[in-house]
Amino acid sequence: MSIFHGMNTTASALTAQRLRMDVISSNMANAETTRAKMVDGEWQAYRRKTVTLQPNEGSFSNFLNVARGTSDKNGVGNGVKVSQVKEDTETPFKLVYDPSHMDANEEGYVEMPNVDPLREMVDLISATRSYEANVTVFNANKAMLSKALEIGK
Repeated sequence: MSIFHGMNTTASALTAQRLRMDVISSNMANAETTRAKMVDGEWQAYRRKTVTLQPNEGSFSNFLNVARGTSDKNGVGNGVKVSQVKEDTETPFKLVYDPSHMDANEEGYVEMPNVDPLREMVDLISATRSYEANVTVFNANKAMLSKALEIGK
């Protein structure tokens, strides 16, 4: 284990939360986009994107074995990584009645993105708080390393 292991772990969380905030910002920016991509020759509205995080090089069984004391810390506590950024295909598009809209169907309804601004703001607050907590951990780790170096003076 390196002296900078704690900083590397925190840095991975900072990177993951920053990407999460970027994806949420993209969702908010495209909340009214009715022509995001072409599917089967027709334009489709923007689909909300979500970020999935997973432990970096660690599985539940590894964590369990370390907690029980039957294994060393190999591969455990190495931070977090983004495993995938995927589209939310489960939430349906919102149908809005606007016959004057250029993307309205025969009945006059427009498929609007499945982005809920309230949900995105809650996710953004969560990601921001996680980012702030990791900055605090990083600064505490830096202060401890600085004090450890002062011991040798």
